[in-house]
Amino acid sequence: MAELRIPRIMISAPGSGSGKTTIVCGLLKALMNMGLKPAAFKSGPDYIDPMFHSKVIGAKSRNLDLFMLGHETAKYLAAKNSADADIAVFEGAMGFYDGMGKTSEASAYELACCCDVPVILVVNGKGAALSLAAQIKGFKDFRPDSHIVGAVINNVNPMSYHFYKDVIEKETGVKLLGYFPVMEDCNFESRHLGLITAEEIGDLQAIVDRLAVQAAKSVDMLTLLEIARQAEPMQFLPQKVEKIGKVRIAVAYDKAFCFYYQDALDLLTELGAELVPFSPLTDSCLPESCNGLILGGGYPEIYAQQLADNHSMLDEIRTALKNGLPCFAECGGFMYLLERYRDEVDIYRWVGAIEGETVMTKKLTRFGYIHLTAQSDNMLCTKGEQINGHEFHYSDSSNNGSSFVAAKASGKGTWECAHAGANIYAGYPHIHLWGNPVFARNFVARCCEYQQQKSQV
Repeated sequence: MAELRIPRIMISAPGSGSGKTTIVCGLLKALMNMGLKPAAFKSGPDYIDPMFHSKVIGAKSRNLDLFMLGHETAKYLAAKNSADADIAVFEGAMGFYDGMGKTSEASAYELACCCDVPVILVVNGKGAALSLAAQIKGFKDFRPDSHIVGAVINNVNPMSYHFYKDVIEKETGVKLLGYFPVMEDCNFESRHLGLITAEEIGDLQAIVDRLAVQAAKSVDMLTLLEIARQAEPMQFLPQKVEKIGKVRIAVAYDKAFCFYYQDALDLLTELGAELVPFSPLTDSCLPESCNGLILGGGYPEIYAQQLADNHSMLDEIRTALKNGLPCFAECGGFMYLLERYRDEVDIYRWVGAIEGETVMTKKLTRFGYIHLTAQSDNMLCTKGEQINGHEFHYSDSSNNGSSFVAAKASGKGTWECAHAGANIYAGYPHIHLWGNPVFARNFVARCCEYQQQKSQV
């Protein structure tokens, strides 16, 4: 057992839409303006919020999903990625206690307990007064180990905040650290999978600068730091990763394909992979000398025409996969490998390495956490091996595959999914490779084997 003394704080809220991500971005920038180096984390599987954190701090934010990672791996990754930071800032997902089904399992609350993180609750003050005290007290006392020690009131004017501050603190026993007023020019837009990505907001840095100025003005940053420094040393079990080879792997990374867990990519690097980014939207061909391919999730449907028009890229990927190039494709990446994408008006020809077409639906399809079990030996694992994952998509396809069985974590339903063979994994489920590092080792090993086979030809 090892330990790391790192000041840390979690920003959570009673529910989604409270302004957590906006406030976290402002606080991260304010901390940097104070000369501190923050590390950033997001509870749960969300890909988009960490992109905002990363833009602010200039380093990758990390997902800590207890369902996919388990407690020990989550603590290890939290410690590993905080080692050279001055403070670790965690952002909760959804409502503080919202977990799987009717439980708090895999919730922000459970992560706060797992990593022993003091919690600051963001509460929407619009249209409320003393009722804010009832809400804060209810969340603090709902569990005896809630870790809630402070609160920030959002969308409230200075006069109201200062008028009610003392009575709220008296009624709740929770320190109010400050407020944010309504800042209409600092809102982040949303689309069907949540916020639009950080790359799509042209004036993001200007917005974050305004939020940081407001944080410095109306949030007690020194008390926030004092609370963070009261966190006990983080206990964790170090996990050793041994390099198994040296191989270049192409990773699709642009506006269409941008959903990745940074720790999963880092794991591949630690195993010996050199990850080479490329764009299926704008590049004419795959990177040179690559012996593996990763196509992550994202928004290929938004860029359907541009992807379809890039014929040279489509042809090269189709030929490379036909010739045995190892490929790992999730959700949007899987969609891209199908023959067609169909919207309400047009049909777009995509890679065609897998038969079938994909279309957008009007609701989330097979949404939530899942247990994945392999039905046959494949590139990532042997028959019967398992890994946890999740599905979160509005599209569906005519050929979802049958190489794995997905079982809802709630126990309500199973279905077949994914195409997996000697050189491919392609399916809707998202997985985190730290959830079962054997999958990562097997993928890198297969890329190394492919590289060796090519050199012998």
